[in-house]
Amino acid sequence: MMIRRKAAVAALGVAAAALLAACSSDSGSESDESGSMGADDAMSAGDFAEGSTMAALADAGAITIGTKFDQPLFGLLAPSGDPEGFDVEIGKIIASELGIDEDGIEWVETVSANREPFIEDGTVDIVVATYTINDERKELVSFAGPYYNAGQALMVSVDNEDIMSPDDLAGKNVCSVEGSTPAANIADNYPDAELSLFAAYTDCLEPLRNGQVDVVTTDNVILAGYVAEYPDDFKVVGEPFTEEPYGIGLAHDDDEFRDWINDVLEEIFEDGRWLEAWNATAGTVLPEPDVPTVDRYEN
Repeated sequence: MMIRRKAAVAALGVAAAALLAACSSDSGSESDESGSMGADDAMSAGDFAEGSTMAALADAGAITIGTKFDQPLFGLLAPSGDPEGFDVEIGKIIASELGIDEDGIEWVETVSANREPFIEDGTVDIVVATYTINDERKELVSFAGPYYNAGQALMVSVDNEDIMSPDDLAGKNVCSVEGSTPAANIADNYPDAELSLFAAYTDCLEPLRNGQVDVVTTDNVILAGYVAEYPDDFKVVGEPFTEEPYGIGLAHDDDEFRDWINDVLEEIFEDGRWLEAWNATAGTVLPEPDVPTVDRYEN
């Protein structure tokens, strides 16, 4: 369930935290004096500014995160019914910094076309879904990050030798996803290509296999995941030809929440948790990336 920023429960969380502090045992007081927290201590609303999104989420012990369910390495629905991948791990880290364990996360499938609507109407609290930061989207939602820098690329059938770069797309049927930056880039800059748009990139795979489309285009890391799954069917050709900084989407005017997430990202860049999450997911296929630089832009 979506937690509103101005939830009144935040005030209750502050009071509860104060009461717990006053009633702590002698051993607990000694721990407080040392400045350390026990391993099982969780964040609470009292650890955040009253009335903030962080306080409301921490008090509820729950967060709703939008992510992809069809993208190997970043967000793919596992047999367990839960998504897995780099985006998922980033979402888990943010939740943990709010004192929310994995059982408190509700994952909502979020495709390219509904990321902004889901944030705007409160379906999700945040979106971590290979979500490129750009100026058009900044008019509707806010972004923390980037936490990864990707680039648009092309995937073709393994025996295709005709397409090596976007300059080869004239007269070709190009498959991509409605509402995505790769589709917009092809439409704007390669008008001689014929676009076929679907709801999800997995919808492009069978048409590419059977020759209905000539090429699939999206970010290089997404395509690499499909090639890793189907190495006998597909290959990525050429070099990335755009810059796609992935950000965490959230409500447009919630600057306090955005600043806090940016703080978390910078912390995990520094302490190794970001690289650990990468190595456990996308890093099993892709090389180690450069650490991004957070863009603390002004709305």
